[in-house]
Amino acid sequence: MTRSSGTTGSSGTTRLSRYDVAVRAEATLGEGPTWDAAGNRLLWIDILGARLHTYEPATGRRTVRVLDQHIGAAKPRANGGLVLNLRDGVAVLDPDGAFRWLHREPVPGRRANDAAVAPDGSLWAGTMRYDEAPGGGTLSRITADGTHTTVLDDVAVSNGTGWSPDGRLMYYVDSPTRRVDVFDREDGRITGRRTLVAIEDGAGFPDGLTVDADGCVWVALWDGAAVRRYTPEGELDRVITLPVPRVTACAFGGPDLTDLYVTTARVGLNSPHPVAGSLLVVPAAGKGLPQQPFAG
Repeated sequence: MTRSSGTTGSSGTTRLSRYDVAVRAEATLGEGPTWDAAGNRLLWIDILGARLHTYEPATGRRTVRVLDQHIGAAKPRANGGLVLNLRDGVAVLDPDGAFRWLHREPVPGRRANDAAVAPDGSLWAGTMRYDEAPGGGTLSRITADGTHTTVLDDVAVSNGTGWSPDGRLMYYVDSPTRRVDVFDREDGRITGRRTLVAIEDGAGFPDGLTVDADGCVWVALWDGAAVRRYTPEGELDRVITLPVPRVTACAFGGPDLTDLYVTTARVGLNSPHPVAGSLLVVPAAGKGLPQQPFAG
C-alpha cells in the first residue's frame, strides 16, 4: 500500500502517486473493472486466466469464477446476472447461474477483449487476434435480443470504449494507433471519427478508459505505469503514476462513485512488481457516472 501527496506541474497538470491495493492478486491480464451498483461490488476479470472476479469493498468479500474460455469483459444486466464478452461470442449469465449464448461466432486465432454498455443498453464488444495482427479485430454492437452489428471491422486491439455524460459522443481506443478517438453518436450509430488525444512516444499505449461526471476521459496506459485524465477538449489535466508498467483499465466505484479502481497485468514481465496483477484503488479520485446495465 502506498500513499503520497499530489503535485501540480508548471503546465497545470495535477500529478498523483497514491493508491491502495483493493485485491492483492497475480492476474495474468487483469482487465475490465466495472461497478455493479445493484450488488455493491466491483466486477473485474483476468482475460488469459479465464477468471471472473467480484469484490465487495464494504465487506472485503471476494469471489472467483473460473470459465472454460478466455473472457474480455463482464457487465451487469438490467434483469440481473451478467453479460459476458467471451472468446467465442457474447453470452449471458442469469441470476441463477444459467448460461446461454446471445451471439456465438468463434473465429480461430481471435478472442474477446474490452466491452462497454452504451446509454441505450446495448453492448459494444471488441475482439482482437491473439497475435494482434492489424485488421484482425472488430467492434460490434449487440442488443438484448442478440442482434449483432459490426460497427468497426478494421481493428487491431479493440480496447476502451465510453460515452460522454449526455450520450452524444463515444470515445474509443484501438491501442496500436496510440490514440483516443471520438465519434458522434446517434440512434446506435457512430460517425465523424476524429482524434481526441494522441499519446506521445515513450508514454505507453492507451488501453481501457472511463468517462467521469465532468465529461473527462480517464485512460489507462499499458507500459506507461499511469492513468491519465483528459478534458473533453483533449487537454491533459491529471496523471496518476503507479509502480506497475502494465496498467490496463480503470473505472469509478463505491457507493458515491468517487474511488477509481485500476486493473493491472503481469503478462510478459520478467520481474513483475509485487502488486502487478492486483486490483488497485485510488480513493476520492473524482466522480464517476452510473454504470448503464445491459438491457437484457
